[in-house]
Amino acid sequence: MLSRISKFTLKKNKSKIICLTAYSKNIAEEIDKYTDMILVGDSLGSVLYNYKTTRKVTLQMMIEHAKSVRLGIKKSLMIVDMPYKTYRNKYEALRNCKKIMKESKCDGVKLEGGIKLKKIIQYLVKNKIPVMGHIGIMPQTVRGKFRVKGKSKKEKNEIFRDAKTLENIGAFAIVLECVENKLSREITNNIKIPTIGIGSSYYCDGQILVTDDILGLTQSKIRFVKRYIDIKSHIRKGVKQYKKEVLTKKYPSKKYWY
Repeated sequence: MLSRISKFTLKKNKSKIICLTAYSKNIAEEIDKYTDMILVGDSLGSVLYNYKTTRKVTLQMMIEHAKSVRLGIKKSLMIVDMPYKTYRNKYEALRNCKKIMKESKCDGVKLEGGIKLKKIIQYLVKNKIPVMGHIGIMPQTVRGKFRVKGKSKKEKNEIFRDAKTLENIGAFAIVLECVENKLSREITNNIKIPTIGIGSSYYCDGQILVTDDILGLTQSKIRFVKRYIDIKSHIRKGVKQYKKEVLTKKYPSKKYWY
């Protein structure tokens, strides 16, 4: 029987790969019906905790949210972000990856970086830790506003080398964030593992967005964010009706009490 990782990677060149984030069982349970991969992203720092950077997110925070998400997933691949300063050397990385995988029962982890992480990712793969790479914009280390990556020849060559390196050392897939569209196409066409785009064009093998963003729960103004529904309006409608029924003693009726 094929593993979830194998099923995921086999989708390259066959069908677009659908990926979203989740931080709780309730959301995971609903999106799992439609996704190929669910990422427990360290984006939870800004989305849920209002942090200005993902660098404040801790290992234990990721584990607790991942444990909740695991309860809601039946079919999708589940990947967890390794938070900032939890993989500074190969020994620290392996210890923390093992901890996350053991406690959350996730299928793999995601690390930000390319060539600079070569020895660390090699060591993780050697020790049977499935690793997804992440290049282009890397939120854990970026300063200032997000901007497209790969426009200059130097940057283009660096990102392409990062992608090839990640493939060669055993990463099973790569997230390309805010990578210039021609470069994202070139990378996708020249590596055998899936590329997952976020702000990097439809040339990638798949796409990922933050679920809270597409549902309209956040006020993100990042260019690649598209809202597909205004769920806040439905929340307001439900709460308004609840308040009205409590005030008029319509709720609880006999049907709702013991």
